[in-house]
Amino acid sequence: MSQISLTFPDGNARDYPAGITAAEVAESIAPSLAKRAISASLDGRHIDLAWPITASGAISIHSLKDEAQALELIRHDFAHVMARAVQEIWPDVKVTIGPVRDFGWFYDFDRAEPFTPEDLGQIEAKMKEIIAARDPVRTEVWDRDRAIAHYKAANEPFKLELIDRIPEGEDLRMYWHGDWQDLCRGPHLQNTGQLPADAFRLSHVAGAYWLGDASRPMLQRIYGVAFRNRDDLKAHLHVLEEAARRDHRKLGREMELFHFQEEAPGMVFWHPNGWTMYRELEAYMRRRLIAAGYKEIKTPQVVDRILWEKSGHWEAYRENMFLVEVDEEGAREKRINALKPMNCPCHVQVYNQGLKSYRDLPLRLAEFGSCHRYESSGSMHGLMRVRGFVQDDAHIFCTEDQIEAECAGFLELLSSVYADLGFQKFDIKLSTRPEVRVGSDEVWDKAESALENAILKIRNDFEVDPGEGAFYGPKLDFKLTDAIGREWQCGTFQADFNLPVRLDAEYIGEDGGKHRPVMLHRAILGSFERFIGILIENYAGKLPLWLTPRQVVVASIVSDADGYVHEVVAALRAAGLRAEADTRNEKINYKVREHSISKVPAILAIGMKEVEDRTVSMRRLDQQGSRSLPLIDAVELLKAEATPPDLR
Repeated sequence: MSQISLTFPDGNARDYPAGITAAEVAESIAPSLAKRAISASLDGRHIDLAWPITASGAISIHSLKDEAQALELIRHDFAHVMARAVQEIWPDVKVTIGPVRDFGWFYDFDRAEPFTPEDLGQIEAKMKEIIAARDPVRTEVWDRDRAIAHYKAANEPFKLELIDRIPEGEDLRMYWHGDWQDLCRGPHLQNTGQLPADAFRLSHVAGAYWLGDASRPMLQRIYGVAFRNRDDLKAHLHVLEEAARRDHRKLGREMELFHFQEEAPGMVFWHPNGWTMYRELEAYMRRRLIAAGYKEIKTPQVVDRILWEKSGHWEAYRENMFLVEVDEEGAREKRINALKPMNCPCHVQVYNQGLKSYRDLPLRLAEFGSCHRYESSGSMHGLMRVRGFVQDDAHIFCTEDQIEAECAGFLELLSSVYADLGFQKFDIKLSTRPEVRVGSDEVWDKAESALENAILKIRNDFEVDPGEGAFYGPKLDFKLTDAIGREWQCGTFQADFNLPVRLDAEYIGEDGGKHRPVMLHRAILGSFERFIGILIENYAGKLPLWLTPRQVVVASIVSDADGYVHEVVAALRAAGLRAEADTRNEKINYKVREHSISKVPAILAIGMKEVEDRTVSMRRLDQQGSRSLPLIDAVELLKAEATPPDLR
């Protein structure tokens, strides 16, 4: 084909000779566009300005204003420039791979000596020299034999292994940034000077096995972050600083909430303070569920593999399950059980006890279910990713006609709970039918429209994710936004037509015949452990008074006030507050500082003036100065604030 037709975003089309590059297309439109251009998209595929275009299609030319494409190129080019800088400083270092990731990139290196923080500074300086040189970026496609010969001569064994993994017949594309060369799919910028020298930072070094295989060599991975400009970088670094300050693991130690240890990896040891917070959250959720018509149940943690085989989890989820082998008396072989990774099959067993009528539906069964799932040691992260956790789980058994009403009721409950817990903003994603699924198209149509209609009753801004539903039904996922703009996926609502069939759940319909119920899986918090971690970080440890484990400390200024201190504590406890006395022989400023680090929200200082006037001097966390109040007023004020939101 000697001519091709390219269609632009405005709908206009132009004919060009086959083999024209996107850079030449941009020049044909306007020299100013060619100057601004950094890449292009052809039929939705991101391409390099230097690649020849051989077929007709829809084309868009990108500039630095196109955030998604610009950041992909910037971060990918920074990975190459960093690798070049490393090899210019230490020529004996071997390079491997350097993909783009969230907010930046990483590159893995094989080096005998560990990289140090000082090395990162040296690498950054060298990278800025490379950027300032404005070296051209060029690309070629090589045949396999030429690429192998090149990397053998360069003594780059990791690149040779990567070539072996590329399917026969697939192009091997090479890129040069100046004189430094790498095997890469691209696309890339046109010269190193297009990189923003003041908008990147090398963050840290970590170990990483080659290709993620623990039997392969351990490499050194250098991480970096990059943005389009200095202000965006500054904003990101501020978020990182805030995240470090709010880290729930750090605050958990300071507030004496929980700990982990090697003898039980991924399992939480709750301390009295942390367990108090946990119980308050659980009690709140229990009240909300009871008010919403749920019936609480409790199911076993250890269940025979037979049930998991029937439900389909044994085949699909076994590698993530903890197995328990039991020598049954008189049995010829060991009986294999599993710690439940989820509660769903057990809830069907409760439903199946006794004949159900359409009049019994919807039946809402809730459980604070203890689950265990195997997570690799490298993926675990404090409370955010554990092996043992408790879900605020529930399953609603209903008819197809009841799906929309149940979804709407759940959305109202979820919105209210999130608002009570301090999260006013959350996003909803509706995932629709995948190619491989169970159930008829008619049922899927009904389920998907039911979920969509339920969302529209409370809001009209939601994202549709086509084809990403579960094989058993469509689902909704809910993402919270915390105080520093981070998103956390917590709640879920899923329509399941499969499990009731596999586990033989039925109800007698109005027509007297047997029917399968729809099973709605739903959670609001997700898991108590993870949600508590999110709460700690969202509030930076300064939790609402009703949730905080240590609500009030009454501290003496002089020992002669000790008697009144205990009287104040007694009055607070009588009002239902968690109060404690601090009558140690320490200065009041020392006491205030110590309890502030522990995030105690209210400290009542008691001296002789307070004894004589029967008042308290109240200091609030992170507030300057103190406030004098009559004891009775202070008790009533704190009692009102410590009342959970659903009881106010």
